Amino acid sequence: MATFPPYPTHPSGPTEGPAGGALRHAHWWQRSWVRYGALISLLSLSGLVILALVREQTGTEGFLVGLGLAVFPVPLLVAAFRWLDRVEPGPWRNLLFAFAWGACAAALIAIVANSFATRWIATATADPSSADTLGATVIAPIVEESAKAAAVLLIYLFRRRDFTGIVDGVVIAGVTATGFAFTENILYLGTAFGTDQLTGDSGIASVTAATFFVRIVMSPFAHPLFTVLTGIGFGISALSGERQHVRRVLLPLSGLLLAMSMHAFWNGSSSFGEYGFFAVYAAFMVPAFGLLTWLVIWTRQRELRTVRAELPAYALAGWLAPGEPYALGSMRARRLAREYARRHLGRQAARAVAQYEAYATSLAFLRHRGRLGRARADFVVRERELLGALWERRAVARPALDHAARATAPVPIPAPLPLPLPPATWPTYGQQTYAAQPYAPQPYVQQPYGHQGYGPTTPYPATYNPYRS
Repeated sequence: MATFPPYPTHPSGPTEGPAGGALRHAHWWQRSWVRYGALISLLSLSGLVILALVREQTGTEGFLVGLGLAVFPVPLLVAAFRWLDRVEPGPWRNLLFAFAWGACAAALIAIVANSFATRWIATATADPSSADTLGATVIAPIVEESAKAAAVLLIYLFRRRDFTGIVDGVVIAGVTATGFAFTENILYLGTAFGTDQLTGDSGIASVTAATFFVRIVMSPFAHPLFTVLTGIGFGISALSGERQHVRRVLLPLSGLLLAMSMHAFWNGSSSFGEYGFFAVYAAFMVPAFGLLTWLVIWTRQRELRTVRAELPAYALAGWLAPGEPYALGSMRARRLAREYARRHLGRQAARAVAQYEAYATSLAFLRHRGRLGRARADFVVRERELLGALWERRAVARPALDHAARATAPVPIPAPLPLPLPPATWPTYGQQTYAAQPYAPQPYVQQPYGHQGYGPTTPYPATYNPYRS
């Protein structure tokens, strides 16, 4: 069985200091194990505190009942967001962080801040009923959406390479909100169970059943729906140019304000009369959920079209086989390629094909941003990293993708060329090497396979600058 090298993080050489020399020593707080340790400690401490608080309010038996009932929607929601992320799947560690932040840190912030604010309002106004109303419709949306948005902000700032568009924002925000709703549902269901116990009912009685129906059956998507608006704001911001500072700040804030507004409207629905909750649910929440679902699925299909449009440039340069742009732009072909590799070479080969697909997708998105003038300063370095990762897996991935392309393409796929140049040699366009000029000066077209195939229609300008904004 062949072995596959790890992802090349810095193929172009060590990190350089201000004078051009390699950095010999990093400050202790810049070391990855220190940062990971601090983050894990923070989340673990938050988890222990939130566990103690919820158990104190619900009791041990109520906590266990709430935990057992609250877990039902979690696998379905996480699987749905993971499905949306299949075009360019992000690392699992980001999803684990997002869920843990929502379930532990954000929930702890919300419980403490909401309780403090409600008590303060009740003391200041001497009206507990108005304090509860203001707490639910004003304080809770602001506190909870801000706490959940912090996870999206952290990944946006410190895992920028994994945060490239709207789908990434939706997935991170949705998983964070799923974790938050999980902890909140434990609290509500455990409290409802305690209420049933106080009235003398045994087992899961009317209050617990009603709470389960409203929170788990009818509206498990409520918190993800609110926070996804924040994620969309961050996702559009990630697509903006490096110099569009105002746009990159205002878009996430606009998404956060929309999330707070929708959350406040939803929480206030119970005060709209006897049937206000059901009216808001049917007339507002369900259509909003359907609209956002359509938007995210459309964005996912748009990502596949971007893959089919951008990768032919690398096929012309010899980095990809002729059929790979089509196969990599089709989820069905991707699945067939992984199955082909697993059937003939084993699970390790299937994982290598999956990695190849992910790196190729990242490469397509990188080129797309450069072509739109939104490339970052590390464009060339990142491009070479991704091409190097593809090169390391080409021997296994190329036959599998060629098989998938031939099985799914609407037109005949040209036979694959022999494996291209050795890794140290870059394809040349005229007198310049590919590394120096990633965009070819001669005319060529980027379009998916069709009856016309690939042909010269719209050339790139010879003076194209991928770093313009």
